[in-house]
Amino acid sequence: MKYHLPKIRLLEAASFRSFPSTTTRYDGTWAIRMTAGHPAKRLNSVNPLDPDDRLDLENRVALAGERFRSFGRPLLFRLTPLAPEVLRKTLLEKGWRSFEESLVMMADLTPQTAAGAEDQLPMKDIGRWVDGYIELSQESSALKPGLAEIIGATEPETGLFMRHRDDDGKLVSVVRCVRDLRLAGVFDLVTCKAESRKGHARKVLSTALRWAHHHGARQAWLQVVADNRPARKLYEQAGFKEVYRYSYWKPPVGEAGEAEAGS
Repeated sequence: MKYHLPKIRLLEAASFRSFPSTTTRYDGTWAIRMTAGHPAKRLNSVNPLDPDDRLDLENRVALAGERFRSFGRPLLFRLTPLAPEVLRKTLLEKGWRSFEESLVMMADLTPQTAAGAEDQLPMKDIGRWVDGYIELSQESSALKPGLAEIIGATEPETGLFMRHRDDDGKLVSVVRCVRDLRLAGVFDLVTCKAESRKGHARKVLSTALRWAHHHGARQAWLQVVADNRPARKLYEQAGFKEVYRYSYWKPPVGEAGEAEAGS
């Protein structure tokens, strides 16, 4: 598959701004992202950003491992098409393995994109939205301070949306949308399991995209785990198409720790 590298660089930069890590260090063009308050892999991984950056790979991987050990996080690489192919070969030779492949998808935003969507203002109460996200996703409440801090530290304009059931007001779906100039990133879309396949996710997504379009965004993008077929079907029906894929890589057991990491 032939990739359009400038578009990938654009989306990777938007991803970093939309989900900011506490600390980012650079080794050449490797962005080393670490976050004490949240275990998400995207916030705690090495992200190579130039396929031509191939120098001294083994020593740089070892140095990254030392950084992550001192930070108390397992060493992970997040490899997109921007990573040099020789790095993948080096990791394979050293016994590393890839896991959790994800798709990055895009869709054009037009007045018709969210036709029929509710014209809803985003909520201002970050804590309330995070509580709703944790309730629906069944994540640990211990993640609340870290996620609230990340949302609060996000510099582009952020829209937090909730959808409640019409009959009794029960919370059924939430989504976070980050409007970064002409791009809108979609994050943390989750629906109550008992209310799945009733159109709630589609409606809250449409509401967020309508808001983003009204505020100047002309393209939307998102990341979704490749194995999540229901989510992929929802996004494809909303007009999203795959742009590229990425996967995480971890070292052999015992080499740099095998602690659990979030998504």
